Formats: sequence, C-alpha cells, structure tokens
Amino acid sequence: MTIPFVDLKSLHSEITEELREVFDRVLRESTFVLGPEVQRFEQEFAAYVGTKHCVALSNGTAALQLALASLGIGPGDEVITVPHTFIATAEAITAVRGRPVFVDIDPVSFTMDAALLEAAITPRTRAIIPVDIYGQTADMDPILNIASRHSIPVIEDACQAHGAEYRGRKAGSFGAAGCFSFYPGKNLGACGEGGAVTTDDAELANRVRLWRDHGSSKRYEHIFPGLNMRMEGIQGGILSVKLKYLDRWNNQRREAAAKYDAALRDTDLETPAEMDYGRHVYHLYVVQSDNRDALRESLSRAGIESGLHYPNPLHLQEAYRSLGYERGDFPVTETLTTRILSLPMYPGIESEAIERVAAQVRESCYVG
Repeated sequence: MTIPFVDLKSLHSEITEELREVFDRVLRESTFVLGPEVQRFEQEFAAYVGTKHCVALSNGTAALQLALASLGIGPGDEVITVPHTFIATAEAITAVRGRPVFVDIDPVSFTMDAALLEAAITPRTRAIIPVDIYGQTADMDPILNIASRHSIPVIEDACQAHGAEYRGRKAGSFGAAGCFSFYPGKNLGACGEGGAVTTDDAELANRVRLWRDHGSSKRYEHIFPGLNMRMEGIQGGILSVKLKYLDRWNNQRREAAAKYDAALRDTDLETPAEMDYGRHVYHLYVVQSDNRDALRESLSRAGIESGLHYPNPLHLQEAYRSLGYERGDFPVTETLTTRILSLPMYPGIESEAIERVAAQVRESCYVG
C-alpha cells in the first residue's frame, strides 16, 4: 500500500458536508468573486493571526507581489530574501521589477541568518522578506531590529507557517505585512488557489485592496492601473470552514513529528529542530541525510512518497542567472539542498504509516 506524501482526501472527508454547504450557498447567492464569504474569512483570519486587517487574494504569490507594490517597491529597488525558498518569493520581487538580493540561511532553522543581514543592506535596499519555512518562523526579533535601524520595511513570507508562533505571536503578524498562500496542500489550504496579506496598517491594507481589483474602489472608477488578484467567493467560504480546524490539524502534525523524532532517533538522519523561540507547525517534516537520493529511491520502491523542498537554490536557477551569483556564494543553502528529504506529513497520518516509513528508513540508513 502506498503512503502518500499528502492526503487531502481523508482530510476533506471529515468536513465534506460543511464544504458542500459552502458550494450550495455560493451557487444559490451567486457570490462568486469576493463578496460576503471572502469578507467573513478576512475578518476571521485577521483575528486568528492577530492583525487588524486581512486582504484575501487569488494566491500567495499575489500576496507577496501586492505587499511589495503597495509599499512602493519598484524598478531597480533591492529586496533582501533567502535563496532557500519556493521561487514565488523571488518572483514577486521581479514582478514589481525589483532586484532580489540573497543572504544565506541558518543551518538549524533553515530560515534567514540574521547575522548576515546587515552586510547585505545597501542604499538601494527597500524591503526585507524573511521566509517562515517548513512551518517554522524566522528569528524575527534580530531581523526586525536591523530593519528598524535602517528604516526598511519587513514583509514576512508566512506562506508555509499558518498557525506557527514566534515568542507567543502568530506568524504573519510581524513587520509591515505578512503574506500567506492557501494552496491546497498548505496547513490551511483552499480547494483551489488563495492567498492573503495581513497587516496592522490600514493604509497598506487599503492599497492592497486597490491593487487586487484593478486599482478600483468604485465600479468603473480606477485610481491607478492595478491587477486582477481577487479571491473567489467559494474559496473564502471553504477557508472559513477549514480555519475552525487549523489548530487541531496543526496539533496532529506536531504529534506526528514527535512520533517521527522518536522512531528515527537511532538512525543517522538529522531530524528537524524546533527552535526555542517558537512553535513549529510542521507544514513539512524535513530530514537530512548524506545519502538522500539512495534513501528516497528506497522509500519509493517501498511505496512511500517523499518530496524535495527545494533541490535547486534560487541563486543557481537559470531564471536568476542575470543576478550574477555563483555556486559557493551561499554554502549553507547549497549543502542543505543536497541532503534534505521531506517525509509524508499531514493531519491524521496514522502511527502505522509513520512506523512503516521509519522501518524503511532504518533499512536504508546507518543505525547506531
């Protein structure tokens, strides 16, 4: 029997009737774009994150792009981020015609190494985007302190950290804005695409709302040429339903991570570390192995799916060759990308599945 990497079918089976009610309600009321379902979700998610405002969007890339655009980031402006992230983080920068500037990551948390941040700041730096990766936040205090000294806004890429916490505060509540993706496999995922910007800044929130809807606050009157990045009504309704279960599902992910930690303790794998500053919600359970590719092949032969997040650093991608980076520029990222492997992780993953994954790992690894 195959063990899936993510199991959305079983996740949705327990809330099928609630999701059908959303479909029926949106169809009956024909509120297909924005509307009351989206407004309700915006209020609920802002309250959950702990910010004053939430603006729902078409996807997570749009959230990052519109946060940048709404802060006035434009052609030639430099935005500092990390090379170990999904390409959407950098794409959002280049979408506003800015220039990504990378700094390496911390070898334990896999998030921005704040000790390297200040040296990357230049007179053209206009924003900093730390990435909360795999379900754990970046070390926000030193990043925010450095940004504050240089009067540079911070945009928190929380697309993989729904419900994660940093010193008791939720991911997405730090800096000028937080950005979320609701891609189906996320801890809080739509049944399609979705995204959001969270912020305490009313002016910034209003600017994002204008950008998402053709620069318009009144039908057929346009303040500036914006974009079409509106959330669909049905996704807003679905996310409202699923938000009620997010903490329970995150707890299930944490329980599964603890079982993996115990089952893999005497192998030569490095298991993920939960930093003492926060609460990890394990969007992904990422181990490290010197024999990653052989291990992955062994798991595959046994019917166990796995993932690589991410095998190619952004600074070495063809898409960003023009930035002039070379192999060796970010050694922690480059080493990590050869060793990481994401094991099956989803709410409700059974203990038997974890034990079977661990047994297969033990067949492939050194066991002390």
